[in-house]
Amino acid sequence: MKAIVIEEYGDKNVLVEKTIERPSISENQVLVEVHATSINPIDWKVRAGYLKEMLPFEFPIILGWDAAGVVVEAGSNVTDFKVGDRVFTRPATTNRGTYAEYLSVDSHLLARIPEEMSFEEAAAFPLAGLTAWQCLVDFGNLQKGDKVLIHAGAGGVGIFAIQIAKSFGAYVVTTASENNVEFLTSLGADEVINYKENDFSEVLNGFDLVLDSIGGDIQSKSYKVLKEKGKLVSIVQPPSEEEAASFNAEAGFVWLEPNGEQLQKLADLYVEGKVRPVIGKTFDFSEQSLKDAHDLSETHHARGKIVIRVKK
Repeated sequence: MKAIVIEEYGDKNVLVEKTIERPSISENQVLVEVHATSINPIDWKVRAGYLKEMLPFEFPIILGWDAAGVVVEAGSNVTDFKVGDRVFTRPATTNRGTYAEYLSVDSHLLARIPEEMSFEEAAAFPLAGLTAWQCLVDFGNLQKGDKVLIHAGAGGVGIFAIQIAKSFGAYVVTTASENNVEFLTSLGADEVINYKENDFSEVLNGFDLVLDSIGGDIQSKSYKVLKEKGKLVSIVQPPSEEEAASFNAEAGFVWLEPNGEQLQKLADLYVEGKVRPVIGKTFDFSEQSLKDAHDLSETHHARGKIVIRVKK
């Protein structure tokens, strides 16, 4: 099968196209013919070697941790999925990712793609959607009427977080540049603060939950907008326990756990018209296209998800 791999850490030029063996499956796994995958910041962070201590993978490494496709083989213990099923997944974090034509996946990490959802849309969901869900629902215990601040609303996680929070009946404020105000309002944001013109920490207060995807000074300022015993959850930088305690806040760090059941809940919200992926750009599956896609992701200015069409 064709795969885009890295055999050393470095810039985008370490991405190379290879022909490798199709993966085998265990009794609890399925083999998925990948139709689409997507790009996430973790992809180029692993590629550059930033995460090599946390994720000590052996080379060659196939990057990518979002996939949508069709089941072509099922293990002997798999009862929930069969050959021909359209599925999507955030597979386990291994050195055999989704920049490939086939993927072996533990069956409990799969969800069914709704009939009305395309493979490209499905590939945009798993990592970013699950991250948003686990921040807001698992950590934040989101309730109807909660006031939620979501930083960087136009990013991959932010887009899903706004919509998930609104589906629970929360009041949602987000930060973004002026160019994205109308876009984020269309996703359901109740207020959009132009971070270039306003300091969010001076105009907001009484919030139940802040989702931090920026870290640093922004994370520290975020405590100021929380109500007593409010919550701050970060996906980029573990918060300081001392700093959180000084504001009488609960703070935590979310490292995504793949979860097929939660992914199915996101699919249900899609069918209900409450959550939709936003695809900013789609690339073909080639060595050069993956390099271009990494370039775009590393600018931090891509609106929506960057999707790779593996099978046409």
